[in-house]
Amino acid sequence: MSEAALPARHNLPNPRRRAEREIRHETLLDRWLAEAEAAIVAAIAPLRRHGLARIVAEVRRREAALARLSDAEIRAAARDCGRRMRGGALTAPALAGEAFALVREASGRVLGKRHHDVQLIGGYALLRGMLAEMNTGEGKTLTGTLAAISAALAGIPVHVVSVNDYLVRRDAEALGPLYAFFGLRVGIVVHGQSPAERRAAYACDVTYCSNKELAFDYLRDRLALGRTRGANRARLAALAGGEAAEAALPVMRGLHFAIIDEADSVLVDEARTPLILSRNLSSEEEARLYAEALALAGALREPEEYRLHRAERRIELTPAGKAALAERARKLGGPWLSRPQREELIHQALTARHLMIRDEHYILRDGKVQIVDEYTGRIMADRFWTDGLHQLVEIKEGCALSQRRASLARLTYQRFFRRYLRLAGMSGTATEVAAELWRVYRLAVARVPPHRPSRRRLAPDRIFATEAEKWAALAATCARLRAQGVPILIGTRSVGASNAAAARLADAGIPHQVLNAAQDAEEAAIIAGAGAPGRVTIATNMAGRGTDILLAGAAAEAGGLHVLLTERHDSRRIDRQLIGRSARQGDPGWAQALLSLEDPLLEAVKGELGLRLARLALASGWEWPARRIIRRAQRLAERQNARIRAELLLREDGLDQALAFSGRPE
Repeated sequence: MSEAALPARHNLPNPRRRAEREIRHETLLDRWLAEAEAAIVAAIAPLRRHGLARIVAEVRRREAALARLSDAEIRAAARDCGRRMRGGALTAPALAGEAFALVREASGRVLGKRHHDVQLIGGYALLRGMLAEMNTGEGKTLTGTLAAISAALAGIPVHVVSVNDYLVRRDAEALGPLYAFFGLRVGIVVHGQSPAERRAAYACDVTYCSNKELAFDYLRDRLALGRTRGANRARLAALAGGEAAEAALPVMRGLHFAIIDEADSVLVDEARTPLILSRNLSSEEEARLYAEALALAGALREPEEYRLHRAERRIELTPAGKAALAERARKLGGPWLSRPQREELIHQALTARHLMIRDEHYILRDGKVQIVDEYTGRIMADRFWTDGLHQLVEIKEGCALSQRRASLARLTYQRFFRRYLRLAGMSGTATEVAAELWRVYRLAVARVPPHRPSRRRLAPDRIFATEAEKWAALAATCARLRAQGVPILIGTRSVGASNAAAARLADAGIPHQVLNAAQDAEEAAIIAGAGAPGRVTIATNMAGRGTDILLAGAAAEAGGLHVLLTERHDSRRIDRQLIGRSARQGDPGWAQALLSLEDPLLEAVKGELGLRLARLALASGWEWPARRIIRRAQRLAERQNARIRAELLLREDGLDQALAFSGRPE
């Protein structure tokens, strides 16, 4: 599908008319009440679908009449329904049922796919501002069209948010004909577009975009509006033909309604890290300064002069380390004489040396350091670490030094998505964080039953003492399954781990495909062939969400896709997403984890007595203690990440209050 054309100049977004919810400052009492509410909301999540199921009867009683209408009559009925929904009754069962029946009938005609009853329930949950939890493979992408088209017919601009550009393009192009049937314009926002292209996309009735592009566009708009003196004057200049003035206008037209696919990933997992908009700084002394910082950091001794907390991704300078640093810095002069500046530089240098791992947090491509998103496994093009960290990693890797970047604005997903007037989401794994979703976003989880019973089989974990034993078992398992004609998906946490698995399979003579941040250009082709009989695919989290691996007939007869997890992630939900690539939509499938006591997750319990006992028990053929210590490490990681998100939200709320006088805390 082609990108939306640039709208007429009179349709440019008005800086003074931006729909957005104001975030009220929460007191301690508010937070306490929210905690109590969250516990209740999470407990009743399984019961909520019963109040949503009435939409099915509303749709069914209209089907026979709609089937007799022509396409033109369906469109006319949709326009009439949209006019009635604009009166504020968007979620009324009768009107929503009428809209859904129209969408289902049109989808059958245009796409050859009619929404199942459970998809109607999920769509109604979205329209009512909930998070619909649907099993992987239940058709969340098609479910989203029910709410998106209904809202768009009612005149509400809709943002359909995916976790990466690949899914944005795939979904918008696949569903474009259905939107076009109703006369709705669909825009696409992906990396690399100009402001004019983005403005055109956001001016459409429904806009498909990734969470990062969306949030950064919002940040840039806020920054532009904050700097603009006389927004109406700038708008008049744009209308008169001033290209520079038009480029300075915001690209978005407000935050009306967001439907977030893989909502738990966006709203929870990625909420740990604030988004920072930055600009380049220039300095001829930077290369020497950063090289000195890395040298000084390399001379410090652990644990006497610094302590490394890998599980928390934190570094702490000891008093002895600060004293040693002050002594060595005295000879260098310049900025090293300032205690706060030198300690911050050394902290960043230690982070670059010990916490930023190649092929895990970044890769080298074309002589540049490119950041890898730890949750999606994808490269974050044109993203940089701030405060000199990116340059320190570049020097560590021997790359050309890029310009240092200074922060212009920052925003968290927690603050951003709470500003939408309407917010909804879809995911296959949300129940575990239902309380947090309500506490932060006031987003209730509605569990939607599956269309068909799952045929997935989960085999017990296999645990090994060393990584070498794990990789050997992986190769043996792949050889056995491949001989049976079974397609195999091997899940890894990082680029480095995927390369290690590939090397082991290559040594064993097993043909395979690798999908990670270094091979992202071949993603569509690799996914298209991953369901073929005997095909072995190694993938990072790029294959963990939103990926639909279609089985060939012989592969289904052989038992379906077999998923092999080679590590546990920081969250059970991410593991469940990878497992969910198998046995989709009633297909057969199988999943198993092959783990070792040397996996990175166990850094959180390194040195604990339990880990030592698990090793001893494993040597005796007893796996239960090992399973228990791995689960403990995962729980610790989940709690740590939850604590980070909570603290970040409190800090951002405090920043909002401290800068409230400016009217622009971002």
